[in-house]
Amino acid sequence: MSDFEILLEKAKAFHGDACPGIVMGTRMTIAGMRELGMNPLEKNHDLIVYVEIDRCATDAIQAITGVSLGHRTLKNRDYGKFAATFVDTRSGKAIRVVGIPKNGEKEQDFSAIAQKLATVPESDLFTIQKVTVTIPDEDKPGLPTHKEFCSTCGEQILDRRGVNTNGKIQCKNCASGSYYVVAE
Repeated sequence: MSDFEILLEKAKAFHGDACPGIVMGTRMTIAGMRELGMNPLEKNHDLIVYVEIDRCATDAIQAITGVSLGHRTLKNRDYGKFAATFVDTRSGKAIRVVGIPKNGEKEQDFSAIAQKLATVPESDLFTIQKVTVTIPDEDKPGLPTHKEFCSTCGEQILDRRGVNTNGKIQCKNCASGSYYVVAE
């Protein structure tokens, strides 16, 4: 089995199938880690990954690299872009891998698309960029660096996520609206 096949199987097992996003996420991870000089077959404790989409590719990245939200090594910046930035925290080197969009593809057979994506040259799939990422202390793995309480709802806010509104600290829910409404 090739390294690609081993990593694809790992991503497939985590996600549940080998859809096109899993294939792309696997190839994206291989490219990003190669550019950092890291081996995706080994645990890399110095890796943080910023993903820019909440789709299948993110599952592949998480499954292969071992990064996670709970360990604070997976950062979700949902910009709706098929992109991820791989950061070696030891060296400070960062690589952003961006999917090149393909317009006009009408193929509906996910299996055929996945097979095609597995063999297309990498240069046809991705743009690879060297970037600089500054990771604030409050975003690094480890214990919370700062705790405060929302002046409106009283809930605790960790890691400087509070919003200063007219001199008062508020959680983002109270400051700009929430994704939920408390049921009466």
